Formats: sequence, C-alpha cells, structure tokens
Amino acid sequence: MSQKPKLYYLNGRGKMESIRWLLAAAGVEFEEEFLKTREQFEALVQDGLSLRFEQIPLVQMDGMNLRQTKGILSYIAGKYNMYRKYLNVRLFIDMYVDGIRDLLTMCMVFIVNAGKDKQKANIKEKATNRYFPQYEKVRI
Repeated sequence: MSQKPKLYYLNGRGKMESIRWLLAAAGVEFEEEFLKTREQFEALVQDGLSLRFEQIPLVQMDGMNLRQTKGILSYIAGKYNMYRKYLNVRLFIDMYVDGIRDLLTMCMVFIVNAGKDKQKANIKEKATNRYFPQYEKVRI
C-alpha cells in the first residue's frame, strides 16, 4: 500500500484548499503538516528540493515533491482518472480550477484591504453571487 500524500501549508485554507477538495473528491486520505514558524518554512527552502520556487503549497506523494497549485491539481486529477477520457471533461475541470484561483486572488485582496469597505463589499458581492453559485451547480 502506498503512503498517504502529505500536504505542507499554513494552518488555513488558501491555495491548499482546492488540493484538499480534489483529494477528498478522489477519496484519497492525506496527512497535513501545518507550518507554524518561519523556521519550518526556511528548513523546506534550505533543503533545495522541497520548495524549488520558495513557495507553498507543497504536496509529497508518489516519491515526489509536487509544487505549484495548478500542477498539483492536474497531477491528482490525472492520477485518479478524474479527467476521464474526454477532453471536454478536462476543460471543465481546468476552468473550475482557474475559477478557484481567481476567487482566492480576490480573497487575498479582501484581506489586504481591511479598511476599504467599498472595495470589500464589491469583492464579497462577486464571491457570493458570481463564484459560489457556479461551484454549487457543478455536476460531472
């Protein structure tokens, strides 16, 4: 039996959340290592292999260090045959992955603009009315 994938990220959602969702959709159990200190992050950077781009998320699975969210998601979808054999299904999945990336970018802007109520209201409205309903409708 192969080892469970191990996910390295902060103790939060962020870019790791879509990876968690995809692993859950594939029925794959995983372990998580939450980076709580700068020293833990620096240790991954210093080993030269784990964080090639000096960024997280990092997923260790199948004897590899997977980096960059979209690449990780593509690998998981391919490994667990989530794309199936149809090109249109792959396009559908990739569109939703990019949508999540756009939504996360908006969420990061929301956090950074803590004191700007008008901009926060606009972001909240887009997330609530444009993005969330699309994910609630997904049926593959």
